[in-house]
Amino acid sequence: MFSRHGAAASAAERRRANAARVAGGAQDQSGAPADLGDLPPLEGTRYQLDPDKVLDTARRLARRIGDRFPESGLRQQAEGLVKIGERAKQRIAWIAQPIWPLRLCTYLLVAGLALAVVVLFVKARNDVETWSLKDTLEAIDAGVNDLVMTGVGIFFLVTLETRIKRRRALHALHELRSVAHVIDMHQLTKDPDRLVRGRHNTASSPKNTLSAFELRRYLDYCSEMLSLTGKIAATYLQRFDDPAAVAAVNEIEDLTTGLSRKIWQKIMILGGPVEGSGRQL
Repeated sequence: MFSRHGAAASAAERRRANAARVAGGAQDQSGAPADLGDLPPLEGTRYQLDPDKVLDTARRLARRIGDRFPESGLRQQAEGLVKIGERAKQRIAWIAQPIWPLRLCTYLLVAGLALAVVVLFVKARNDVETWSLKDTLEAIDAGVNDLVMTGVGIFFLVTLETRIKRRRALHALHELRSVAHVIDMHQLTKDPDRLVRGRHNTASSPKNTLSAFELRRYLDYCSEMLSLTGKIAATYLQRFDDPAAVAAVNEIEDLTTGLSRKIWQKIMILGGPVEGSGRQL
């Protein structure tokens, strides 16, 4: 009996010690922090956005908006977001593929440079005994100039592929930035304060035909569309982690997060769920 209790107590002590090491920063016997980088990854976890899943979510959201607000401009905007997501999937696939004509030109230029260096070396080795100092200096100068110009050409071709892909990615991200502002325009005149407090409308006041529940759903749909806009932008970084593209995606995510925060301030003014509304669509 005593041995069983002792074994259980020692096992509990070991579990508490391991938990304390993880919570307080694991350290080895010398007091230095232990290296936890060799810990195995969690099973079943994925750390990449799947463009197909993002696109499926956008399609489902467009159907939900169409069921709730079939005649609204927001439905058309949601369908447009689906088309943008489909184009994004095609663009991402194109960006992930190498541009073989450019790479072939680069390989040929490098091979030509190597061949030219070999030919010049062999020629210089055969004629070096008949060269004067002036001929040697002229040959060195010509060789250095050729190497520099060829190197510039190789650098241009090597970076040209990245610049072409960057330009296409930035153009697509600029389109998503514009989409975020258009979504914000859809909710701009949706003022919950007028609905909750019954303010008097003027002749120029925007018409409000939505109930409190419908307005809440409308604003929530706008927030979801902004979130999907940021997710579509983030899918470009799955296969193309160019610094300029990363900065553009971060800007879009900051923009959509800020706009969504304003929308949720309006939703908070409307209060909690509508009584008896059941499951939201």
